Amino acid sequence: MRQYIFSHRNGIHIIDLQQTLKMLETAKEFVTEVAASGQKVIFVGTKKQAQDTIISEAQRSNSFFVSTRWLGGTLTNFKTIQQRLDHLVKLEERKTSGDFQRLSKLEALHLDEELIRLNRFFGGIKELTKMPGALFVVDIGKEAIAVQEARRVGIPVIALVDSDSDPNLIDYPIPGNDDAIRSIRLVAGQMADAVIEGTNRRESMEAELAAEASEKAVAVAEKAKAVEEVAAESTEQDAADTSDDNDEELVD
Repeated sequence: MRQYIFSHRNGIHIIDLQQTLKMLETAKEFVTEVAASGQKVIFVGTKKQAQDTIISEAQRSNSFFVSTRWLGGTLTNFKTIQQRLDHLVKLEERKTSGDFQRLSKLEALHLDEELIRLNRFFGGIKELTKMPGALFVVDIGKEAIAVQEARRVGIPVIALVDSDSDPNLIDYPIPGNDDAIRSIRLVAGQMADAVIEGTNRRESMEAELAAEASEKAVAVAEKAKAVEEVAAESTEQDAADTSDDNDEELVD
């Protein structure tokens, strides 16, 4: 991180905020493109200072999140994780439908406990049906497993990187304090804003394409109607000509 350090003061590294701002903007542009392409971003932050912010900003931007503990294999063994997610969703459906009430108290208690446990680990990604387009991580040291898995499967990583981390492990590092709540909230909020912007851009493009398709459909329908009218007029004319010919034959 030496290249991102502005100075040292009383044994504390002072990060160059000019570089932070520039790299934050670059990361935001990338996240916007990811969201605009229809892909999802997973917000990852399990340290105490980051949990609340990660949850709130991910929910605000309709993104996925991991705030309790990153389970090994979440990306590298996605098929197995997907089975656990499907099991969680089915359990929730059973509880919502009242199926738990038809079980014995002991069985219902066990299923409730399992539901709580699964939601603790998978609640933020239970609707994940395919690999994400990117990860946003707070503290790559604590979330080393998540970073390693993302690198292994080729998923880009955006991260708030402190002076004790290796930015070379990250595709889009954002130099900053990953221990301060205000710093985490600021960067996570910017990432959420980028996701929202990308999503809005995608929805706008889809609306424009739908409008164009509708206009083309109307034009095709009008053209077909015009062709039918011309054909009908031609048929009527042919019928009239035939009638005139018949009249002439009768006169003759």
